[in-house]
Amino acid sequence: MSDSLRKVLLGAVAGALLVGFAWHIHGERAKHEPVADGPSGGATPGGPGGKNGTKGENSGTAVSQAAVGVVVAPVRLERLSLEIEALGTAHANESVDVTAKVSNLVTIVRFDEGQQVRRGDLLVELDGAQARAELAIAEAAVTESRSQYKRSRELYTTKALSESQLDQIEAALKANEARVLVAQAKLGDTMIRAPFAGRVGLRRVSVGSLVNPGTVITTLDDTSTIKLDFTVPETVLSALAPGLAITAGSVAYPGTPFEGKVSSVDSRVDPSTRSVTVRALVPNPQGLLKPGMFLTVRLSRGSTDALLVPEQALVPEQGDVFVFVVKGDSVEKRLIRTGQRRVGTVQVTEGLAAGESVVTEGTQKLRNGARVTVVDSSAAGKPARPAAGQ
Repeated sequence: MSDSLRKVLLGAVAGALLVGFAWHIHGERAKHEPVADGPSGGATPGGPGGKNGTKGENSGTAVSQAAVGVVVAPVRLERLSLEIEALGTAHANESVDVTAKVSNLVTIVRFDEGQQVRRGDLLVELDGAQARAELAIAEAAVTESRSQYKRSRELYTTKALSESQLDQIEAALKANEARVLVAQAKLGDTMIRAPFAGRVGLRRVSVGSLVNPGTVITTLDDTSTIKLDFTVPETVLSALAPGLAITAGSVAYPGTPFEGKVSSVDSRVDPSTRSVTVRALVPNPQGLLKPGMFLTVRLSRGSTDALLVPEQALVPEQGDVFVFVVKGDSVEKRLIRTGQRRVGTVQVTEGLAAGESVVTEGTQKLRNGARVTVVDSSAAGKPARPAAGQ
């Protein structure tokens, strides 16, 4: 195809497009211009139904300002119990891994798994033959040293023994007494006892096992009181103090509350989460709570007068929360700050006043300044009543 022919075809296509566009503009103008009925009293361009008439303008305004039917609820001022909800982990009041201090053979296991023991109860015996022999040698040396020291003092009184010689004999006696203490300590290391009262866990060794320092024989937990650790935001730090009551719950015991009190608050705030760890003590006389359990926590910090709105009135947008407040026959979109949440209601800390009405149904159809008609939700099917001032 030659260049001249290609240019002719492109020009023809462009001309056809221009003609089609002009025809479209003409049709759109014809739709919006009234048709004159002639001189027999019909509408004219300047008359009531004409292009410049007022009737068409009023009709357009009525459509754009059509009232939206909404359901509203008042902003209520009520006494609200201030609570902090958190998640926590249970820990034993005292917890330890029972281990050996020396390398030795297990000769006797004197506990049952899950047994409640008292402080000082013997749990495991290790082979103590060598330790007992060393103790016997040390005790014999002490006996001999004491006898020699006694004779030396008698000789010293008769000037048959010098003071320096007596001091050497006395020093030997003290050294032998120290060796007895060492031997007794080694023998004691073969007797593994409970360091505090609690419940032992699973047995990890058997008779004849060779244990080394650090080998876990069993665990021992004092669960008569549970330490419950949970974190709360730093924003409520000023309300925390030892003695505040808490209520904990576990999915293992639905409907069973566990009461306790705050015992301490950590001295540091976690810079990554901006939260602080709180520890509460929860009595556990029946042993229902176990270390490591996951618990929900409610921390009560008194009560105060608070503004409450229905939860469905909130309109979240890009991290902010808005509500539509009824003002006469229109609404105002208002930014608010929320506080504590309860089932179906939310505390408003900033942005609303008691007695104002907020839209709870129909918010998706509204914009700031829109006209509304308040519909009574308890009178469904009845004619809508206009908003105040309409």
